[in-house]
Amino acid sequence: MIKPAFQDDDFLSDVANAREDLGHFHLWWLGQSGFLLHWQGHHLLFDPYLSDSLTKKYAATDKPHVRMTERVIEPERLNFIHVVTSSHNHTDHLDPETLVPLLQVNPGMDLVIPEADREFVVDRLKIAAELPRGLDAGQFTTVGQFQIHAVPAAHEELQRDQNGRHRFLGYVVEFGGGFVYHSGDTVLYDEMVESLLRWPIDVALLPINGRAPERRVAGNLWGREAAQLAKDIGARLVIPCHYEMFEFNTTTPDEFVTECQRLEQPHRVLRAGERWSSAELSLHH
Repeated sequence: MIKPAFQDDDFLSDVANAREDLGHFHLWWLGQSGFLLHWQGHHLLFDPYLSDSLTKKYAATDKPHVRMTERVIEPERLNFIHVVTSSHNHTDHLDPETLVPLLQVNPGMDLVIPEADREFVVDRLKIAAELPRGLDAGQFTTVGQFQIHAVPAAHEELQRDQNGRHRFLGYVVEFGGGFVYHSGDTVLYDEMVESLLRWPIDVALLPINGRAPERRVAGNLWGREAAQLAKDIGARLVIPCHYEMFEFNTTTPDEFVTECQRLEQPHRVLRAGERWSSAELSLHH
């Protein structure tokens, strides 16, 4: 299996070290679409998947989810989280074996979800109906230092519930140090670029595993599309995700990197558990 760059105690030490740097924000890739964002002592988790729940669930089926990368950290060790997002209700983005332990060790933690998913989330996590903060595209909520704006995502199409609310979301997180866009699972859709140009996005976190019918799961951007989207929305940096977690649904970042280079789009490929700091953006001013 792929070994994370930082794991367990080493990962927590790196997070602790980053807290000393109050002038920059920091991002760690946790595998799949999971990221930890730190800004001035505040911690936000995007779509964490820190268990083997899918590997166990599909072990005896014709769609085994064989894990490729070792887990970066046990969720119960992340006892400093202020807010977690879930972009949609697929288990690698809404994992009870990750979120329940997180809620237990962070009793004041906020959970931001698509409002369309509220009933599903409450049932899956066995939590109070009023606990999640539900958003629809075009809405935002403020948690501590973070203002979290919901935007549509198309996985593989824009879907709405019976009340017209989007079932798949991305989030633009605005804070004192910048703007981070986490697309959730998505492909390109009409007016996507125009809607994202509202914000001066510093870092875009985009899936690159693409879509192939034989996988029998909803797909995402291909690497070349992620590179082009980052360029089109003016992202100062793009970091790829949603690969190297499950053998049946992965890719390499090669196509993404090649296209970023062709477009002269700044990019950074992280290993699981590796940190990126906005100090690197400052170097390019």
